[in-house]
Amino acid sequence: MRYKIWIEKNGEKAFGDGPLDILNRVERAGSLRQAAEEINMSYSQAWNLIKDLEERLGFKLLERKRGGESGGGSQLTEQARDLMMKFEIFRHKAQESLNLLYKEIF
Repeated sequence: MRYKIWIEKNGEKAFGDGPLDILNRVERAGSLRQAAEEINMSYSQAWNLIKDLEERLGFKLLERKRGGESGGGSQLTEQARDLMMKFEIFRHKAQESLNLLYKEIF
């Protein structure tokens, strides 16, 4: 059994495994640029992805710091952390439910 789960808003994909992965990498690395490099994505693609998601979701996912002596970076917002946690819980519960349903039918 294979499946994909994502959240849509107004018919457009607003959050799923890809955005979850990149946000987890940002949290670990402290940098969107580094997170993008880890998955062979350009920084501009990653930045546009985050910007589009923020627009669809209606809230900020990242707080960005511009470069300087200490360098730039990115930090997850509390709303991003909350969304990530809820999505992971939802995905886990969906997996359990689908496994039970699969066993029941097949």
